[in-house]
Amino acid sequence: MNMVPSSQAPKEVPDGDQKWKAEAPTRHAKWWYSTFHTVTAMIGAGVLSLPYAMAYLGWGPGTMALFISWCMTLNTMWQMVQLHECVPGTRFDRYIDLGRYAFGEKLGPWIVLPQQLIVQVGCDIVYIVTGGKCMKKFMEMACVNCAQVKQSYWILIFGSIHFFLSQLPNFNSVAGVSLAAAIMSLSYSTIAWVGSLSRGRIENVSYAYKTTSMEDSMFRVFNALGQISFAFAGHAVALEIQATIPSTPEKPSRVPMWKGVIGAYFINAICYFPVALIGYWAFGQDVEDNVLLNLKRPAWLIASANLMVVIHVIGSYQVYAMPVFDMLERMMRKRLNFPDGFCLKLIARTAYVAFTIFVGVTFPFFGDLLGFFGGFGFAPTSYFLPSLMWLVIKKPKRYSFNWFINWVSILVGVFIMLASTVGGLRNIIADASTYTFYT
Repeated sequence: MNMVPSSQAPKEVPDGDQKWKAEAPTRHAKWWYSTFHTVTAMIGAGVLSLPYAMAYLGWGPGTMALFISWCMTLNTMWQMVQLHECVPGTRFDRYIDLGRYAFGEKLGPWIVLPQQLIVQVGCDIVYIVTGGKCMKKFMEMACVNCAQVKQSYWILIFGSIHFFLSQLPNFNSVAGVSLAAAIMSLSYSTIAWVGSLSRGRIENVSYAYKTTSMEDSMFRVFNALGQISFAFAGHAVALEIQATIPSTPEKPSRVPMWKGVIGAYFINAICYFPVALIGYWAFGQDVEDNVLLNLKRPAWLIASANLMVVIHVIGSYQVYAMPVFDMLERMMRKRLNFPDGFCLKLIARTAYVAFTIFVGVTFPFFGDLLGFFGGFGFAPTSYFLPSLMWLVIKKPKRYSFNWFINWVSILVGVFIMLASTVGGLRNIIADASTYTFYT
């Protein structure tokens, strides 16, 4: 095996005319950049629905599902960090690059790219809808006597912010936005569990399983497992985040990246576990699908939490959109011979933002659809694709502990994918009559 000379920085996998050089501005990120980028990508407003998932799973299974998901996805995140430079002298800066290396030039993109795009584009559409809804809630609580504005208009207002932010060139340029988003996610999560704790348990609180039919209970459990598993979706942009960190043979990027991931998962734990456990403790089976709805007072605090969600999803949108922008621009250069420069970024990025706004305005119930389509994307990218690529590339000894852990991740991930897809499809069928367009 030929080693790279110590003075030479690792190179990127060749990809057309796009070269991310080690000395370029895109490679000067510090380890803490990866912390708040990962926090912003992983912790979404879905954290507020974790007590609702607990209501269908109960204390034991719910806590176990949350803890196992945290441990499993931390392990697969470690695998992604290690695989970024698994070939000496080469950096796999994108999920698709690693997929090509693991599964081949033809098969790799078909295995990796659809799942990654479902996560990235799907999350961006959900964030557009979530941002618009939370802006609407904030204004209604902050200005009781103001005229009511349709939700569609709020989604348009929120989406228009991204026409400007999308022109920022790369991950490092959105570091400030991402940091603010990470702080906001920690803040509104804290409001949720501290508010629940200070309010105390409601009168006659019950922790019994919700009384529904056997069939409905099974599908609701599937959906609850999906809600918990989807809370760990940052893997889809992990390699792109690591690509911003400088790397040499003496100081490989995996060291600061892993340090950042540990910080992100610590913040993740102090957000997810208190919200899930204390929210369920306070309201039991009567908890709403958004625990903030149970906390009606004080109004100013709940309004502030909604504003924090808005700020957070602004950053989350950009973190998930950056790899899509890169892919669109490379495709336009390669397929359409489009010259590099400002016009390329303006057209590609504006078109993408406009597309996500259009889908968000047209289908404000897209969150339900994501429960179905997300099963094909979230579970693979976070649970079993990293383990599958690890088995293919690293080839651990058969029946060893490493081999066993990877196969457990794969089997659990496949189960979550199938269960959440079935549960999501059932919810779409059951709730189809309530869907309205352009609300």
